[in-house]
Amino acid sequence: MDEFLKTVSTLKDETRIKILKFLLLHNERCVCELEASFNMLQSRLSRHLKILKEAGFLNAKRDGKKVLYSVKKVEGFKKAALNEIKKLKIDLPALKECSI
Repeated sequence: MDEFLKTVSTLKDETRIKILKFLLLHNERCVCELEASFNMLQSRLSRHLKILKEAGFLNAKRDGKKVLYSVKKVEGFKKAALNEIKKLKIDLPALKECSI
């Protein structure tokens, strides 16, 4: 029950839904690309990424100075939720790549 409630709580935020859909579309991306693309303060973005990671939706991999985020392979309710997110008609920002 706790896992279900944590998942539902994580997905009730529009920004986190957009981040998930963005990563589903653009695969593995670093924080600087997400920050530039979403035009969001790093502290606010980091909070959303932390919540998504703790809920089991994201992988985080350090690559030198960068941290790369990608959507985890999940099962059950989370997989169904991600499939629904893929179908949503959402205006997403364009990918803005950065060079660190």
